[in-house]
Amino acid sequence: MANFAGIWKMKKSENFDELLKALGVNAMLRKVAVAAASNPHVEIRQDGEQFYIKTSTTVRTTEINFHIGEEFDEETVDGRKCKSLASWETENKIHCQQTLVDGDGPKTYWTRELNGDELTLIFGADDVVCTRIYVRE
Repeated sequence: MANFAGIWKMKKSENFDELLKALGVNAMLRKVAVAAASNPHVEIRQDGEQFYIKTSTTVRTTEINFHIGEEFDEETVDGRKCKSLASWETENKIHCQQTLVDGDGPKTYWTRELNGDELTLIFGADDVVCTRIYVRE
């Protein structure tokens, strides 16, 4: 089983603004979000299949605790409440499907894949994909 634990620094991001557009975030909020999320600080703690992920930006901090295979509460990138279910896609890749608690919206998910000391985070909203590459500090 891959060890995702560590402090992660983003080195590359693609399509974050496009993802926010697909989620219906207005232009002004997108501008703020893109600037704030340009240098996130990510801390991951892992104990077997139990995960804690804290993502901090200048505007907001999110924390999730989850166990692979057990539904948990979190928020989509744009802050809507959802039920999420994470599963192993491969021994180095977690896939998490999100289901909105209220209302309609794009089908959203995230994946985290570990390749050595590089972590690839993918956010999806329908057919729009945002890719963020992190390196372990």
